[in-house]
Amino acid sequence: MLPPVHLVVGYVCYAAYSRLVLKDLPRAWPALAAVAGAAIPDLLDKPLWLSGVVPVGRTIGHSLLFAIPASVAVWVVARGRDHNRNRDRDLLGVAFVVGLLSHVATDVPWHLLSREYHELGFLLWPITHMPEYTGTKSLGTVGGLEVTTLWLEAVVVVGGIALWWRDGRPGLENVRSALPV
Repeated sequence: MLPPVHLVVGYVCYAAYSRLVLKDLPRAWPALAAVAGAAIPDLLDKPLWLSGVVPVGRTIGHSLLFAIPASVAVWVVARGRDHNRNRDRDLLGVAFVVGLLSHVATDVPWHLLSREYHELGFLLWPITHMPEYTGTKSLGTVGGLEVTTLWLEAVVVVGGIALWWRDGRPGLENVRSALPV
């Protein structure tokens, strides 16, 4: 999955959590935390790969051996030690974890659909080998036109942006106010 698509999926997953668990629309800062969490695996792995430190772009950040302990650590820090817990801080932690885990989870289906199971090595890297990623997967042909994973990713992006827009564009004002004028 392309990196920007993961950001949209992180938002969509947090929006689902917000609706189903909190019975509310997504709020700005947690929505941004979910997007930030969804970015972490690629922010860790792509620079390591591009600089030649690792041979592929899915290693530590995409590994469950990193994602699960990191999620627990973020959750524990967000909950804090005080008995008068701050619900907003808790929610930021949950949103970040939702984003992070959504990234790892959404890198799995393309390999299952294309039956390239060996490429799932990233899930337990460095215990398992991660072969070079072969990229966009073909999902079949419709009317003589090849349908690839990029088509599905485009649908996800359009749908996710439409949902974000419908939700009132949470986080947009926070980002705007942080930018220099």
